[in-house]
Amino acid sequence: MKFRRLTDNKLVNLENYVPSVLKKSPNSLIYIGCDSQTTRNKTIYATAVVFRYTNGAHILYKRESYPIIHELWPRLWKEVEKSIEIAEYLRVNCGIMATRIDLDYNEDPKYPSNKLVKAAVGYVESLGYKAKTKPGLLLATYAADGCCR
Repeated sequence: MKFRRLTDNKLVNLENYVPSVLKKSPNSLIYIGCDSQTTRNKTIYATAVVFRYTNGAHILYKRESYPIIHELWPRLWKEVEKSIEIAEYLRVNCGIMATRIDLDYNEDPKYPSNKLVKAAVGYVESLGYKAKTKPGLLLATYAADGCCR
């Protein structure tokens, strides 16, 4: 599976790259998150893998375009599916468990994404991953948001 490094936009293969990063920095934390943007004629998803070091972070990302998804719920649910897809890929192909999956959903009922919080967190946790939602610092969804625009 191909991702790009944020620092130089170079394509890397996750299956080789992630173990090499962890070999150099074994105490790194791995956060995975996804964000989406709908433009006039397409929906763009950016999925980020963030390696959190003691001082700093390193980001890989993947951007994908789809025909426009007008409805909010299917678009937001695909974000959790994309994050889980990457987490499961790392677990199955590399034997590496992500530290956390960041979900760009807000626990505050005044936000529409709130309706997906319980289902998304339950889905993530049922697979053995930790989940984190807003409010709070979500490094992976923050990185994905930047890569999505």
